[in-house]
Formats: sequence, C-alpha cells, structure tokens
Amino acid sequence: MIKPQILKGFRDFLPQEARKRQYVIDKFKSVFESFGFEPLETPVLEYEETLTGKYGEEGDQLMYRFEDNGKRRVAMRYDQTVPLSRVVAQYQNELPIPFKRYQIQQVWRADKPQKGRYREFVQCDIDTVGINSSVADAEIITTAAKSLEALGFKNFTILINDRRVFSELIENGSVSKEEMDYAVVAVDKLKKIGEDGVIVELVTKGISEKRAEEIFQLIQTQEKTDTLQDISNYLENILSLKGKIKFDPTLARGLSYYTGAIFETEVDEYPVGSICSGGRYDNLIGMFAGKQIPAVGISFGFDRTIEAMDALGLFPADLAVSVTKVLVTIFSEDLKEQSLETANKLREEGINTEVYLGEIKEKNPLEKQLKYADQKKIPYVIILGPEEAEKNIVTIKSLQTREQKQKSLDEVINILRANKVSREVK
Repeated sequence: MIKPQILKGFRDFLPQEARKRQYVIDKFKSVFESFGFEPLETPVLEYEETLTGKYGEEGDQLMYRFEDNGKRRVAMRYDQTVPLSRVVAQYQNELPIPFKRYQIQQVWRADKPQKGRYREFVQCDIDTVGINSSVADAEIITTAAKSLEALGFKNFTILINDRRVFSELIENGSVSKEEMDYAVVAVDKLKKIGEDGVIVELVTKGISEKRAEEIFQLIQTQEKTDTLQDISNYLENILSLKGKIKFDPTLARGLSYYTGAIFETEVDEYPVGSICSGGRYDNLIGMFAGKQIPAVGISFGFDRTIEAMDALGLFPADLAVSVTKVLVTIFSEDLKEQSLETANKLREEGINTEVYLGEIKEKNPLEKQLKYADQKKIPYVIILGPEEAEKNIVTIKSLQTREQKQKSLDEVINILRANKVSREVK
C-alpha cells in the first residue's frame, strides 16, 4: 500500500479552505478589473535562461531547475514578473500600450517551509507596462489598497521608497557600489534581523563595523525623491488612504530588477510580514525586448493574505457552508424520478442543488441522507415522501434550526432565493 502523503511545503486544500481561497480570488479580480486590468496566464515551465539572473543570487538558489525529457534546461515559475516581461517582449506588436494585466497563478520556490512560507503558493500580481509615469505608480498602490479594503482590512500601512535613494548615495560618492549591493540585501532583512543584524551581515562581507554603521545611518537619513513626492501628491487626493502612506528610506525590496519606486504593505494587527509588495522595474523587459520598456507592479502574498484574514476574522460566516444550497433527498425508488425532477427545477432557477446518490435504506431512509447533508454543511434539505407526492408539495428543512415546513415548490424556491445568509425557514 502506498502511504498517502505530500511533500513538505506543499498543501492540499479541502472544500472549506478552497472556498476561502476562491472568495479572495473573486474579490481580487473584481477590484483589479474595476481599474481596467486584464487577466493573463503563463506556463509553469520556462527556459532556464529566461528566469535565472533576474532575482539575485538567493533567487537563483531557490529556483526549481532541471533538465526535461528533451534535454532542455527548464525552470519552474519563480514569480510572475519575469514571465510577464517575456510575454511583453514576445507579443509587443499585439498588446495595447499601456498594457495593464493581472495574473493569479501558482509559483514555486525551494525555500525552507515555515509559517506563511511555502514551496508552492499563489501570487496575485497587477502590472502596468509601457508608461513611465508617477500616476501609474500611484494607481498600482491605490488598486492594492482598494483590494485590501474589499477583503475587510482597515488598519494597514503602505510603505514607499525609491531605489534611487540607494543609487544617489553611490552617485555622490558616499557609498561604493559594492558596499551598496551588500547593504540593500542586508537592509531588506531589517524587520527580521533588526539593526544589529544588518550591521553584523555587512561586517561578514568584509566591511568594518564603524563603516557598516555609517552606511546604515546614511540610508536611514535619506529624504523622499521627486518621484516619491509626486506619487504622494496623487495619493493625498484619495480619502481612504489618509495616514496610510509612509515613507521608509530603509525599505529595500531585495530583488535586483527594481529601478524606481518600491512599495510594501503591512497590516497593523497581523505583524508577520508584508501582505503585498512591488515597485517599478524599467529595465527588466528590455532584457527580452532589446529596448527599454518601463513597468510598475505589485504582488500579493495570497497565503499570507488568507492567514491574516483568518486571524482577524474577516471571512464571511457563510463560507463555512457548502456551495450546495439544498440537498434533495430520495425517499424510495418509487419517488426517485420525482426527486430528480425537483432537483432539475431548482437548478433551472439558479439554486445549487444536490441529489443524494448513496444507498437508500428501506427503514429510516432519511437518516443517512440528513447526516450526509450535515457533514457537508448543506443548509437545507428537501424531503419528498408519499404524503408530499400526493399533495404535490415538498418538505423543506433547515439543518441549522431543525425547523421544517411543507411548502409548494414555488414557495421553496422563493425561500431559497431569499435566504442567502439566514438559515431559518419562514
């Protein structure tokens, strides 16, 4: 016998959890499309050279790479930004500019599994390609904020910075490029390892402790760039974002492809890390297209979003209930056809209806069927026995209140339509 098990960092999602995930996806899609973003999907596998060298040294180490049966070097999708860049370059003559897309798909990273971090997980991305404008950056941030609000989050902060904060220190001679490369990687871990940890990491790279402290101090005291000021000015006009935008000069976003504004969102009551993050990457697409094509985007950590919603109780209570609204029971073989006809009529009215498919007992035929409905958390059952068949009615029973009434099928349809959340039979 094969032992039933899954690999570490990978998960199964049973119906109740899957319903939560679908709820979040539907909310994301609704908000994304309200801003004009269009759906995009890309393959799980890309040529290895498409993905490697785009995420920094750590990214290359965590990427799933192998040789396929055709002796090709391939890699599994590590994020959705690099595949997007390949798509834009490949189809640049077919896509509208600016190209605004959202993508909700799985990605894979050979990371160490821990709370909120998995080897297979879903990312939700929005990107605007082909326009170098602070308005595009502000719209991405606004869309992210509206998405969080749609999911029920109220107390969150969007941290913003500009990678030019770091490059300007190189340009004015305050920090060497090598020092800054090390500093960006270290500062990106600031919330995990603290200030002392940042200094220690720089020291391990051969920088003296005094110099490491100087570099960190220089970064901390940088001011907003003109680009960040423009973005802030646009966001000030959005009432719901008042007090939620914060400039943080230590925000680094360690991925090497960022070139300008960068963002990260934190939920005040769920201090486990960023729920969504992103920024401007004006050079990445040019690696595929042979010319610079500006772009800006943000990515939601789907699993972390769900965990935060669970922790804060943001999921609607009715998600615990089956997608099936009503179970039509089968009282006997003689009445089976009538039960099937009833179920078909309910489906024609747009009501999610299931018919019991198990064995029907001659004695207590409903006992097992009611237990089945309870186990699946189906809110209603319809009973069609000899008495109901004779009177041309059905019995509808609420499994929450245990109340039941005899009604015409038309009356039952009205009850089921009216009771989207309430489980009481009236």
